[in-house]
Amino acid sequence: MSQAVHVLRDDISDAVLVDTDLGSLAEGAVRLKIESFSVTANNVTYAVAGDQMGYWNFFPGEGPRGVVPMWGHARVAESRHPEITVGERVYGYLPMATHLDVVPGKVSDGGFMDMAEHRQPMSPIYNQYSRLTADPEHDPAREAQRMIFGPLFKTGYLIETMFRTESWFGAEAMVMTSASSKTSMALASVARDKSPQVRRIGLTSAGNVAFTEATALYDQVLSYDQVGELEQVPTVSVDFAGNSKVLRAIHEHLGGNLAYSCLVGATHVDGRIGGSKNMPGPQPILFFAPHYAVAAIKELGPKAFGKAVAESWHRFLGEVEGTVEVEIRPGLAAARDTFVAMVKGQVDPAVGIVIEP
Repeated sequence: MSQAVHVLRDDISDAVLVDTDLGSLAEGAVRLKIESFSVTANNVTYAVAGDQMGYWNFFPGEGPRGVVPMWGHARVAESRHPEITVGERVYGYLPMATHLDVVPGKVSDGGFMDMAEHRQPMSPIYNQYSRLTADPEHDPAREAQRMIFGPLFKTGYLIETMFRTESWFGAEAMVMTSASSKTSMALASVARDKSPQVRRIGLTSAGNVAFTEATALYDQVLSYDQVGELEQVPTVSVDFAGNSKVLRAIHEHLGGNLAYSCLVGATHVDGRIGGSKNMPGPQPILFFAPHYAVAAIKELGPKAFGKAVAESWHRFLGEVEGTVEVEIRPGLAAARDTFVAMVKGQVDPAVGIVIEP
């Protein structure tokens, strides 16, 4: 028997547990028993943008409900593939569920792709599974941190890569909303290392200012009602929050000094749709990380890209050590409850939640 959390696409705060029969495993397929995954604001973004970006298509649900993707670890419970052995562990894109059947292809020592037909139209970045025995990012002592920060870190890494490639559009500063979020923290870390000349300014809710300052990743931390204190210098903005009122305030205050406006994810479910249109200054542009990942891999090659990311990743792990308390919650009911709380903004950013289904 397999169990999954099915989320109502039109109201993602409505989530239920669904039991299904596992059935027999297809020839050439592998059955993964999901061991653990984290629930973060990133997963809320997958649900918010599920129809627009195709996130509901990875792990199809039933009728008006879908299964939200997670990042985590799984163990091979059954294999009908000659190169994949029972018991080995992998890391990758998983459903909010107890099991997943995959069809491995392009198998190497480091990993494989899921060649299931319904997943092929989506970005290959999401279809890759790392085999932990040969994974440069894997650290057995920091598996929880990888699930909590890892996917978000890569997004932050690629945003910095994009800006650096474009010479930061001439900007001297970068302002980031939802600065307590893990993606914003990752971007701040990579920018401090690779582009130290750019001043990093974090915007967050008043209640999260102290936490955000304690990370020591930002040159300045302001609450959302202090947007008017932003210095009038050439600036790029990165909006992780999805709150159109805050984004509009940034655009109106900086005016001609806003060199580029980047939209990434949405931690405020109610604020993004249609709200970024007709703002003064540059038109906000949605950042799609897989597009830039594919480009970077093509330019550097898979191994060089993986090594570069791993170096920045291990540095970031050292910087955020102790900033987030890992809380492990057993069972899929806990996953459902945690996801709904995340949707409602009721999860403390100082807590990183790992589910063991």
